Amino acid sequence: MTLGCPECGALEDSSALAGRMLARCRVCHYPLERASGRSVGAALACSLTTFILLLPGNLSPLMTVHLLGAERSAVLGSGIASMWREHFELLAVVLGLTGIALPLARFSALSLVLAAVLWGWRPRWLGRCYRWTLWLDAWAMPDVYLIGCFVGYTRVTQQLTGSIDAGGYCFVVAAFMSMLTRATLDRRTVWRAIAPERHVAPGERVLSCTACDLIAPVEHAGRPCPRCGLKLRKRKLDTVSRAAALSVAAFVLAFPANLYPMTISYQLGHPVTHRIIDGVWELFQAGLWPLGILIFCTSIAIPFAKLAGMAWFIASVLRRSDRHLRAKTFLYRLIDELGRWSNVDVFTIAAFVPLIRFDGVANALPDDGATAFALVVILTMAASRAFDPRLMWDAAQARHA
Repeated sequence: MTLGCPECGALEDSSALAGRMLARCRVCHYPLERASGRSVGAALACSLTTFILLLPGNLSPLMTVHLLGAERSAVLGSGIASMWREHFELLAVVLGLTGIALPLARFSALSLVLAAVLWGWRPRWLGRCYRWTLWLDAWAMPDVYLIGCFVGYTRVTQQLTGSIDAGGYCFVVAAFMSMLTRATLDRRTVWRAIAPERHVAPGERVLSCTACDLIAPVEHAGRPCPRCGLKLRKRKLDTVSRAAALSVAAFVLAFPANLYPMTISYQLGHPVTHRIIDGVWELFQAGLWPLGILIFCTSIAIPFAKLAGMAWFIASVLRRSDRHLRAKTFLYRLIDELGRWSNVDVFTIAAFVPLIRFDGVANALPDDGATAFALVVILTMAASRAFDPRLMWDAAQARHA
């Protein structure tokens, strides 16, 4: 049985990988198989628990704060609804999808797929459904939302008295279970249960599916993959131009995202604006160095590092560079994994804005920098997802052809 490495395109004998705790691609060292601590049953238990706990986590109050005898409670969607009312519709849609709608869709669908695999049920739509759950993995962000809620709660309770409610505890556990689901999910075993890999005859010209890595004859290009339903292509379509356009758009928006205020607070009628760097400095001044470093890394360092990395990858393809291919492949994997965590700062706003609603005393609203920053995160994530790292290896081979 043969599969294609999703990062360099090399063909690997899957039978030689079976049973190994961690099997890497012989060319780029991508982890093709990771069996340690992973099983379909454990992933199903974690996924189903996450979905069940997300329901009260979304519907019940997360936290409550008190000021001068008044109190304010917030559910998970309170900040998003507040952004919509204040005419930040685009920001509200982005956070509503990534923080609420897509997590519910991902974990409900993933639970269904894993249950079907365990029970030996193989409907025709199973491969497509599983492909979509894996695609949603990057865009469903309950774990990122949890960190944002924690930072927001910490900032609020620096000046106010607060408490975590039942919905907050449910959401905390759901977010941790979502991370356990990622850690225990044996993706390759699930794909093989849906449809096994095939043998490749010596000299046969083949391509690998860009979603599930299934090998197919090159003549099948343009047909649906028999396992996941995605149209078979040797490489992702127009990957360099799409990744470059998305990266340039993110680079342009990075400046207003960092220069414009993310929030504006009213304290006894006096407006106070907060940029990303202001929030980091406030955390440092409050002695919360770990949180300050976390926000600096996720909101400032990582977005610009992602843009620099994407520029390096695109230049590598265009120049047909054959240098540092393994390092570039590893950096691409890191950028693709860490990109979602840049949304912590925007989720922080969604967490604390509905709690600061004490008319005449204190109030907080999102500002234009928040929308720009959320778009930077989404565009950089889309750029890394659009790029095909196998093109860097193709370009290096073409240089020596």
